[in-house]
Amino acid sequence: MKKKFYITTPIYYPNARLHIGHAYTTVAADALARYHRLLGEEVFFLTGTDEHGQKIARTAQEAGLSPQQYVDQIVATIRELWATLAISCDDFIRTSEDRHRAVVQDVFRRLQASGDVYKGTYEGWYCTPDESFWPEGRLVDGKCPVCGRPVERVREESYFLRLEPYAKRLRQHILDHPEFIQPESRRNEMLAFIDSGLDDLSISRTSFDWGVPLPGDETHVAYVWIDALTNYITAAGFGSDPDRFARLWPADVHLVGKEIVRFHAIIWPIILLALKLPLPKTVFGHGWLLLDDAKIGKSSGNVIEPTALVERYGLDAVRYYLLREVAFGSDGSYSEPALILRTNVDLANDLGNLLSRTTAMLERFSAGTVPAPSGQSILRPIAEAAIAECEQALANLSLSDALVSLFRLVRAANKSIEDEAPWTLHRSQNPRLGTVLYDLAESLRVTAVALRPFLIDAPGKIYAQLGAGDISATSWKDTAWGGLKPGATVQRGAPLFPRIEDTDAAPSAPGEGALAARPEKATKERASDERAGVIAIDDFKRLQLRVARVLSAEPVAGSRKLLKLTLNLGGEQRTVVSGIAAHYEGPQLVGKDVILLANLAPATIFGIESGGMILAAKDADHLRLLTVDGSIEPGSPVS
Repeated sequence: MKKKFYITTPIYYPNARLHIGHAYTTVAADALARYHRLLGEEVFFLTGTDEHGQKIARTAQEAGLSPQQYVDQIVATIRELWATLAISCDDFIRTSEDRHRAVVQDVFRRLQASGDVYKGTYEGWYCTPDESFWPEGRLVDGKCPVCGRPVERVREESYFLRLEPYAKRLRQHILDHPEFIQPESRRNEMLAFIDSGLDDLSISRTSFDWGVPLPGDETHVAYVWIDALTNYITAAGFGSDPDRFARLWPADVHLVGKEIVRFHAIIWPIILLALKLPLPKTVFGHGWLLLDDAKIGKSSGNVIEPTALVERYGLDAVRYYLLREVAFGSDGSYSEPALILRTNVDLANDLGNLLSRTTAMLERFSAGTVPAPSGQSILRPIAEAAIAECEQALANLSLSDALVSLFRLVRAANKSIEDEAPWTLHRSQNPRLGTVLYDLAESLRVTAVALRPFLIDAPGKIYAQLGAGDISATSWKDTAWGGLKPGATVQRGAPLFPRIEDTDAAPSAPGEGALAARPEKATKERASDERAGVIAIDDFKRLQLRVARVLSAEPVAGSRKLLKLTLNLGGEQRTVVSGIAAHYEGPQLVGKDVILLANLAPATIFGIESGGMILAAKDADHLRLLTVDGSIEPGSPVS
């Protein structure tokens, strides 16, 4: 019997079109689902829409539509967006569906039978946008503590679910299962929330009728807690397919934004305890995407349209940026210049150039076929370590770290080209050439398979150019070294990721030692500001200055002025060529913390790709590198 993996996103509220924040969650869940499919597991990936509630009813009325007509329109755009992002969900659930209505009513009957439900009157504060009740003591400056918007005073009859009788059991479960709430900071928040005391939960409403009528009392409709949250068991077959439910439940991962961890890590588990059902294995609360230090959201009006980004930059570039840019679980800032930089540096320069250079050398030095290796492989142990690190990162839901591991192999392969110099091996007819070329091609093949959870188009293109066959027939086992058969015929193709040139969104630089805007843009900027040399703060913010520690420094062959520096940026290494050989000898630089302009466009200098520029001060006779006053971690930003 196959191991199963059941992963969910939150079901999204269709009061308006979804934005990049929703895409962030869903692309992350999709990458995990694709990875577990490659492992050969039975994967069930669920997403959908939470369609009931007062906010939908009001919004539909303002639009002159029935609630069902209104949500049908929005849901159509959501399905289109998931298709654009290649979301491979196995089910898309809507809470307005008959299958879900039946489960909600069944759940209410069971909760009533447990003795934990009673009818009373709710009077207090209600946030309509978040569909949340709040006691006076939890308001912040009289507003909703989650979204910061005004709340309404409401009084209405309601059914309540007792939470406190389950608080001790839930608390102990959290302590006994550290994987239950992740990351650790969210777990600590939930323990503190339980310790502050749990109020009984209102689970029905009478002030509107857009919802699931409660059995036996249809003046009430089910409130969001037993309506929206129970979608996870509806889709798994609760009450309709016992065998399927027994196979799929409990969910392995509920992937949610940090603002709704409380719903999924306290309220939902207590409902399950009352129903005598197993709890999900992990609730993972990821951080927010921020724009100008504010959460991206419909209510904030700072919506970024994912479809427009895909049209402009391509599907793989957008998916890669979302999965790589932010440590999963932490907040992170969205910026279009950062998306362009990630695409140009990681995808175009590192991965794309490696494929282009490798296939070109195979054509030139090996008649367009993959040679058989005959000596010791330098890249094999690096590849095996990268795959092992990637697997561990994915087991920990650390998507960004998984990609960092894979691109460590890509960068090692690029570096090996300079170190091994295949053109020299070819001229001298050195038999090591076959091993070097095979290693490069096999590194690309392994990377392509390992990138399948993350990217959609590029892995297949890499396989095709290497003549490696149909990548859709591969599994995660094919990341094992040695899968590329000698004799495969290379089929060179178009650049994998053409560089993005967009001066309105990203910094541009002509090469070593200089920074410049495009001439036409610079002219406009000078015309709009008569103060020569004055820049705006936004111009300065475009410069990514970071502390870098020198790991090695060596002369560049054929040049008296240049040193090749290997720098530690805290989680990644960068090669920089710098014209400082007349002022510094390599050994005296090792261990020094310097300042790197990290988003300078890469340039090839004496055959070495230089990824940035270290900063220095110079007078008539001396040059001195800029550094920091005291110890600080490599990679730290300079601001």
